[in-house]
Amino acid sequence: MENLVEYLKQKFKQYKKSDIVFTTHAKIQAQFREIDLEEVKENIINPKRLYFVERQEADKPNEEKYNCYFGYSKTRCHRYVVVVNKKCLVCTVIKINRRWQYVFEKKSKKRFHFSL
Repeated sequence: MENLVEYLKQKFKQYKKSDIVFTTHAKIQAQFREIDLEEVKENIINPKRLYFVERQEADKPNEEKYNCYFGYSKTRCHRYVVVVNKKCLVCTVIKINRRWQYVFEKKSKKRFHFSL
């Protein structure tokens, strides 16, 4: 799992802001959830806050789809669902304001330690 985080960090660092595209759904959700799209782009091109990644099934064989968690504190994080290929397509953005680390502890059966 940790290798997947490092893999995606390296992949994200290859993108420029102009390579990051938002679906209509992501734009609507960002506005509704008061998430700045420039902040999302900054998190992707500079992924120092990326703490957890789950691979998801992509619609097309040449795409990779991921569920990504960017941590700000122990009680605040952003979750982005992204499809990476030549461009980075942000499918949705979610703001989580609770102890988000619990999700990963539960999913990974407490194999990982997260510290901010």
